[in-house]
Amino acid sequence: MHEPTLVVVDDDEPVRELFEEICCHEGFQVVSVADGPAGIQTVKDIPVQAVVTDLRLPGMDGLEFMERVAQIDPKIVTIVITGQGTVDDAVRAMKAGAFDFITKPFQTDAVRVIIRKAMEYQRLRQENYLLRRAVRDQYCLDQLVGTSETIRAILDFIEKVADSDSTVLVQGESGTGKEMVARMLHFNSSRHDRPLVPVNCGAIPDTLLESELFGHEKGAFTGAMHTRAGRFEMAHGGTILLDEVAELPLALQVKLLRVLQERSFERVGGTKTLSVDVRVIAATNQDLEQAVNAGRFRSDLYYRLNVIPITVPSLRERRSDIPLLIDHFIQRFNTTKQAVIRGVAPEAMSHLMRYDWPGNVRELENLVERMVVLKKLGLIETPDLPDKVLQSVAAMPSLPALQPMELSEDGINLVHELEQFENHLIRVALRQAHGVTSRAAQLLHLNRTTLVEKLKRKKLDARLLSCDPSET
Repeated sequence: MHEPTLVVVDDDEPVRELFEEICCHEGFQVVSVADGPAGIQTVKDIPVQAVVTDLRLPGMDGLEFMERVAQIDPKIVTIVITGQGTVDDAVRAMKAGAFDFITKPFQTDAVRVIIRKAMEYQRLRQENYLLRRAVRDQYCLDQLVGTSETIRAILDFIEKVADSDSTVLVQGESGTGKEMVARMLHFNSSRHDRPLVPVNCGAIPDTLLESELFGHEKGAFTGAMHTRAGRFEMAHGGTILLDEVAELPLALQVKLLRVLQERSFERVGGTKTLSVDVRVIAATNQDLEQAVNAGRFRSDLYYRLNVIPITVPSLRERRSDIPLLIDHFIQRFNTTKQAVIRGVAPEAMSHLMRYDWPGNVRELENLVERMVVLKKLGLIETPDLPDKVLQSVAAMPSLPALQPMELSEDGINLVHELEQFENHLIRVALRQAHGVTSRAAQLLHLNRTTLVEKLKRKKLDARLLSCDPSET
């Protein structure tokens, strides 16, 4: 592994020699120079992890040197050397960003400790930077697998609203990727270097949820031995993801509404009002409109959350993406499971394309992992598929047989024809359901909110379609 490099800048040669001796014993490479300009040139020429600099330098003041180093590479850690009686200068250097200071005359052991701490701090900061960059790369826009129209619409949505501070409501069935959309919104925003704090509102007992969201003061309730910050405080400057927001109890919905309106709250058992700068993203697999009508969700909170809504489509609504997703998961699990799966045989792919995927992308991912682990080598074929896929596909009612046809020399507009066929099926379902969108959605194996969004996009009126005998 490459040894970390430390640059010592001091016009006193014995000081430079002392640092060279100490640092070499600690396993660091040392480059020593006598003035600021030489130190700047060294930092430009080679990778440097830390610099040790005197505040009194020929050719350049120590504070100016620190500023120039930070401009070249802000990740470099700076340690300041100061003489007795110049502690005020050292304090100014610390305020300017120095990690620590060493006072002349040196104590060798103290110097070793400070340098070790500085190098460890630099290592951790670099590691943190690389981890953050890896997370951002994981949620960059090209990581959303698919080329269907609905996926392109989601990518366009993320690009448009990621940098907004407006509240986003992400809806869709379980397993469709709502959390991934929320994370992409955060990591493609100007808040990407700040925390993303997720809260699963359905997984935390009602009695603890208020404390979890807003924190509590010491002694607020039995067992509250210390003051504790809540998730909203942790998310200050960043984003909070309220997953399964429909599970919030009514009493807590009132308090959440205030946070959305005023960006302020009190901890449980506290009287001090705390203000936060936080972007709110809510996610749910339930129909919040129905929850409002049923009295399980406050209408005023629903309208506060529903500022910018997006519905993530089910996998059966974007079947054309299934081969891409399968290939994506096979590549991933080939690496993590030490397998060599070449792909999926055509007949097996046909079964997978026709299966309804009630668990959506999550179910597909888990199934591919299972098949890769069990198969290990070669092509995934029909016998490798689980019974539930084969039985479900066998029981699936087939569409009326299409009449043989020839295309004209001019061909056809496939996108237009598919759109027309989809419109036809929606009309049939609505007439059969007597205009009840929830029943029509069941007949089409869609989420109700998905069907409503389609009707809005197509500018179709469910009431008119339910009684209109025309097929146009």
